[in-house]
Amino acid sequence: MIRILGIESSSLVASVALVTGDVLTAEYTVNFKKTHSQTLLPMIHEVVSMVELDLNTIDAIAVAGGPGSFTGLRIGSATAKGLGFALKKPLIHVPTLEAMAYNLWGSSALICPIMDARRNQVYTGLYHVRRGIEVVKDQCPMDMGELAVLLNQTGEDVIFLGDGIGAYEGLIKEEIKVPFEFAPASLNRQRGASVAALGMEYYKKGRIVEGALFAPDYLRKSQAEREREEQYGQVDG
Repeated sequence: MIRILGIESSSLVASVALVTGDVLTAEYTVNFKKTHSQTLLPMIHEVVSMVELDLNTIDAIAVAGGPGSFTGLRIGSATAKGLGFALKKPLIHVPTLEAMAYNLWGSSALICPIMDARRNQVYTGLYHVRRGIEVVKDQCPMDMGELAVLLNQTGEDVIFLGDGIGAYEGLIKEEIKVPFEFAPASLNRQRGASVAALGMEYYKKGRIVEGALFAPDYLRKSQAEREREEQYGQVDG
């Protein structure tokens, strides 16, 4: 029976899960102001201890591969790479927003995860999850106003989830003209369970990568890189 360990650290949420076959064996999720370097390894240790898991019996490690927090993604990547190297197991790159949409598997609505990227920007994508996951629009950074126009053009019912709701709830209520809902608390943030479960599907399709070749998909440059370029640009000018 296939076992997948899932690691999610792309936002404030830290989440670790184990999926065995079609069963969620364990999940440990914390959404609190602690750095992932403090939380991930102790959480993995706790999951391993609670279910008496021999880590050598897992088949692969699924990792939320971005977008999201640059620091969080790097810590998650480093943790997975270290485990993969020690255990000689492959990694599975699971796009963050695809895993978020997978939270709502079986819904007939258009799923729209939004992660706050600041400056009226969100990381987003559009998905159908009626039978597995169908990418309608691949994950990307987008102006929230432009996203509202796009969703109105689809004419479909929409379910929003993600921390972008807190930042843009007012804009959503004012600008979205199609029927929409916000996902409930149990489903509206990143979950290691969805990373592991979707990772299981990717594993069966052979979508694995050696740890040395794994790299997060940041989608855009970090704030520090942008500020440095602006500074040098001003100096050159």
